[in-house]
Amino acid sequence: MNEISLAFSQAAALIAQFDPTLLEIVLLSLRVSLSAVAIAALIGLPLGAAIAVARFPGRNAIIVILNALMGLPPVVAGLLIYLLLSRAGPLGELGLLFTPTAMIIAQAFLITPIIAALARQAIEDAWLEYRDQLRSLGASTLSAAFTLLWDTRFSLLTAVLAGFGRAAAEVGAVMIVGGNIAGVTRVMTTAIALETSKGDLPLALGLGMILMTLVLTLNAAVYLTKEAAQRRYG
Repeated sequence: MNEISLAFSQAAALIAQFDPTLLEIVLLSLRVSLSAVAIAALIGLPLGAAIAVARFPGRNAIIVILNALMGLPPVVAGLLIYLLLSRAGPLGELGLLFTPTAMIIAQAFLITPIIAALARQAIEDAWLEYRDQLRSLGASTLSAAFTLLWDTRFSLLTAVLAGFGRAAAEVGAVMIVGGNIAGVTRVMTTAIALETSKGDLPLALGLGMILMTLVLTLNAAVYLTKEAAQRRYG
């Protein structure tokens, strides 16, 4: 118990002192995960809106695939991106493997289906409620999709947050395509796994505390935003 208490106190000291190693890992983690979420949102939100509003052959199959991809194992996503970016792969000449860019691609690939599927459900519920009104106003499928994207923007924050949570907590895919290289591709989750296996509990605990704080802060921010919006717009 004393060793655990000491590890927690040392972890707190690392955070308070802005330890350079810890800070470098945290900043890279945020850069990778936020970039991946931005890319996934730009793809997933319009895709989810289009599937929710449009009716076309194969729509149900796409919905099933999107829902299935929400549970895509990270190591499988990492393997697919590795094959894509490896020297023998179609994008191997770009030299992106074992770089932060490869990690961003892997995380975006992993979380785009999550954001798209959750957005599709939220926007489809709104479409069923406002469909007749939008049609009476002569809205096209495209304009209706973008109208509902805006109207459900606060609910869609939850979808984006779910994507960030999956990206920030992901280990397998970034380990495969990033290699967990110190000072280059080492992020919070891979560093926690490595430092725990090495027995360096203070650094692992410090990173874990920061990761949990980030997730809780984002959840609180989204919740407060939605509450404020509901009070303002009813």
